[in-house]
Amino acid sequence: MRHVLVMLGLFALVTLITRSAGAEDLEARARQLLRSVPLVDGHNDLPWRLRQKVQGQLARLDVGKDTAAQETLQTDLLRLRRGGVGAQFWSVYVPAEQAPAQAVVEVLEQIDLVHRLVQRYPEDLELARGAADVRRCHKRGHIACLIGVEGGHSVANSLGVLRQLHAVGARYMTLTHNKDTAWADACSDKPARDGLSPFGVEIVREMNRLGMLVDLSHVSAATMHDALDVSAAPVIFSHSSTRALTEHLRNVPDDVLRRLPSNGGVVMVTFVPRFVSAEVMAWDAEEEAEKARLGIRLPGQTALVQEHLEHWRAEHPAPQATLQQVADHIEHVVRVAGIDHVGLGSDFDGMRGRTLGLEDVSKFPALLAELLRRGWSDRDVQRLAGLNLLRVLERAEEVATELRARTPAEALFDSTAAISLH
Repeated sequence: MRHVLVMLGLFALVTLITRSAGAEDLEARARQLLRSVPLVDGHNDLPWRLRQKVQGQLARLDVGKDTAAQETLQTDLLRLRRGGVGAQFWSVYVPAEQAPAQAVVEVLEQIDLVHRLVQRYPEDLELARGAADVRRCHKRGHIACLIGVEGGHSVANSLGVLRQLHAVGARYMTLTHNKDTAWADACSDKPARDGLSPFGVEIVREMNRLGMLVDLSHVSAATMHDALDVSAAPVIFSHSSTRALTEHLRNVPDDVLRRLPSNGGVVMVTFVPRFVSAEVMAWDAEEEAEKARLGIRLPGQTALVQEHLEHWRAEHPAPQATLQQVADHIEHVVRVAGIDHVGLGSDFDGMRGRTLGLEDVSKFPALLAELLRRGWSDRDVQRLAGLNLLRVLERAEEVATELRARTPAEALFDSTAAISLH
């Protein structure tokens, strides 16, 4: 009997070692693939974190070194290198609650921060304004830096502001953040116009003329459909997952996924735990309900509410989202929309919690290795990593060239006309 137990133990040890070696081999294979194709991440909130932590003063926090020991950031240049990231869309987010004029000031400050990051780390970072720039940066061994405006509130209902954001480097704009704009409905706000208003249509058309990607993360399903009806260029979802697997309103429903092949767009699957895991989403809802209950029971006693909430968390441990669940969302996009319509949009440094196996920007190869383990071909992994998004950028640039002769839109926002298309 002892001999049998010893043999079983040895077999288990050999299996574990073999599996570990296999995983390392697959990660090495993934890293090799990223030498020929840039991994393009659709969304990273490091600029906002730097604004929060050091008021955007880059001399106060060196992201050129590994910041993992500080346990505050998910992103720095050393870990971006370890993660094989070839191109990064930096989100230039400002809160939707800001007054319009202040939102414009702050989004320009956020864009300035990205430009200063590039200037501060010229051996690693290079500004990119299109697909050709991304490919050139990758060949030179630089990380291409693209800019994405997170929330249409940042243009203050002005086509002129939209054009100027594009002029200083913005290459996508999310039509809303968590709150409706005056011309588009968000998924997490009360619908005001059942999608896009006529001025929202003007915004989308002008983005097409400029070559600026229309980003549909955060918007309502009705806005998704309206934008797909209007846009002459492929759309993106810069950081969303699939509603069929996690029924969160931030995720993309299957009827929208089925429209992507005809549009050419891409869902860049996110790593945000509550968008990835139904269990995490349910736990988050329970925690919010408990916090609200405590607020009613203990009005004005913030410290006591927090103490009780910590006790509740200790009795109700949070579940964890996993890398494997992210891979499931990726494969669901492929099943419904096809391999040409999926990408990666982490939302590192903008998420609450962390997904097991995808804790920071160094972990992208582990995700690609999981897909290789599931039988994905090298070419399909490269499509996911960056080729699909590069195709979208190239097509948006082609559409902009086709529309270049068109006069820039001169529509003015009229609050009395901010009604639905329907």
